[in-house]
Amino acid sequence: MKRDALLVHIVARWEDWLREADSLPAGSQSVDRALALLALVRRHAQAGIGLADIVSQSGLNKPTARRLLLALIRAGLVEQEAETRRYFLGEEAFVLGALASYRYNLLEIAVGSLRRISAESEDTSFFSIRRQDHAVCLHREEGSFPIRTHLLQAGHQHPLGVGAGSMAMLASLSDEEVENAITANGDAIAERFPRYTSELIRRMVQDTRARGWSVNPGLVLANSWAIGIAVRYPDGRVAGALSIAAIDSRMQEERQRQLAGLLEAEVRHIEARLAEMFAPRRKDASPIGDQAA
Repeated sequence: MKRDALLVHIVARWEDWLREADSLPAGSQSVDRALALLALVRRHAQAGIGLADIVSQSGLNKPTARRLLLALIRAGLVEQEAETRRYFLGEEAFVLGALASYRYNLLEIAVGSLRRISAESEDTSFFSIRRQDHAVCLHREEGSFPIRTHLLQAGHQHPLGVGAGSMAMLASLSDEEVENAITANGDAIAERFPRYTSELIRRMVQDTRARGWSVNPGLVLANSWAIGIAVRYPDGRVAGALSIAAIDSRMQEERQRQLAGLLEAEVRHIEARLAEMFAPRRKDASPIGDQAA
């Protein structure tokens, strides 16, 4: 389906949903509350959220919250998982996100940062994102330095912890999530990356947290060193990681600090852009609870 057709489809679904919401008590107020519930479900996109938590966090009473959620479900913006009864974003929310990505694109923001990093350092930089227990490279920006030994390309996927950007993201997770990733990737790492062990990964996680950036000392490919720093969404979740790779002679400790400064500046830039993207659009927005009550 082409973009214009998708847009027509979405508009039609939203018109249906607005008519549905307006049939509820205090129509325009119901729309505001329903959209606030949609934002609440979005903030729990990965794990989902139960009705009790929705009620407590929204301030709505249970019948009102349930009616609004049913309207969102009929619009395809929210889904309820049959087994857990938790609420997740629906298919139409994905389509809306796909359309919004033409304007708000994390990768587009990151590419600008990569170009500045590679231009100043002359080395190759990368942007990766987390996909469950793996890291996926989305973009590689070549530097002008003539010697390149790294093999990472856009589309390549590594277990979390393998590689600088991947390690930066792993170290940004909770201890429980780190252990879960190590366990899930144990066999794959042992087969493909024998220089990595579970104990080494745990130690590198601690070193990354203490240092402020990750270091891959040629463990994936000999003589190819890299450092990385994670990028976070405003709510603290990992959005991705910036990393930069060079031959070992260009990754001495002093230069690592210099390159880390470049990465840190661009991470702050990206996170500021993300904060703008996710900032509330209405400064005078009122709480979504039942104010009349």
